[in-house]
Amino acid sequence: MKPPKRPRDLNEWAKRMTDLATGQVQAPALAKEQKKPAAVAAGKLGGAKGGAARAKKLSPQQRSRAARKAAKARWGSRRPQ
Repeated sequence: MKPPKRPRDLNEWAKRMTDLATGQVQAPALAKEQKKPAAVAAGKLGGAKGGAARAKKLSPQQRSRAARKAAKARWGSRRPQ
């Protein structure tokens, strides 16, 4: 749930801030969105399968090239001196 939008008029915004500061108005509480357990389980299952399926599909040369590129991106330019 998103917080209410800030008033565009500066005077209205200032009034709202003073009301919040003095306790005349309560700030709206943000409700945490609940995830559906079935959706979470399905997402984990797909994520667990994805990497292995992709690795199986690639040839050894392609896997090696991808690993080299990842290592270069991770360690190539950020060396401690």
